[in-house]
Amino acid sequence: MAAGTEPKPETLAAFEAAKGFMPVHEGLALYAAAAEAGGLGLPLLEVGTYCGRSTLLLADAARQAGTVAVTVDHHRGSEEQQPGWEYHDPQVVDPELGLMDTLPTFRRTLRRAGFEDDVIAIVGRSPQVAKVWNGPVGLVFIDGGHTDEHANGDYEGWAPHLAEGGLLAIHDVIPDPAKGGQAPYRVYLRALASGSFTEVSATDSLRVLRRTAPGI
Repeated sequence: MAAGTEPKPETLAAFEAAKGFMPVHEGLALYAAAAEAGGLGLPLLEVGTYCGRSTLLLADAARQAGTVAVTVDHHRGSEEQQPGWEYHDPQVVDPELGLMDTLPTFRRTLRRAGFEDDVIAIVGRSPQVAKVWNGPVGLVFIDGGHTDEHANGDYEGWAPHLAEGGLLAIHDVIPDPAKGGQAPYRVYLRALASGSFTEVSATDSLRVLRRTAPGI
């Protein structure tokens, strides 16, 4: 059974309260994609958990569809979240190690929203996890590191696992280089150029593509 087109009000409230960067209108578009993809009965996969803001939306859609959300992150923060960078948050630094550690905050986010049983959290680097993943998924949401190395690694690792008819969502697709990094945008163009994807929707920096053919 597919989910509705919008998350439950309590899920949306938890999303807005959670640490993270995705605005509500993009979150609603992501949920709509997850709800549609949930109709395939396959896991909904996210690359880039951070503190679980967008994970809540996937968890809600997965629960309604009778499937599960899977989220992959090493939880040490991406490049722009390190000390001295724009998106650094000292509240998610391990005081003993002096390193970013978003895992405890993420677990609290899930617990407070009541989604612990709907999410499989994998702690590891995306390309390594993708190599040992052994099944199809209905949604791949790429929202990890924003360098070309990391964005391409996420795409190359997970797009082959996306079932035909499944959806590829890419966050932070910014065509204008004056407004932000270009790595997710280049991955978006790469996916379209592969001939395996057609665009479904564009909501600010969130792009949703449907897999229509094998290969990447």
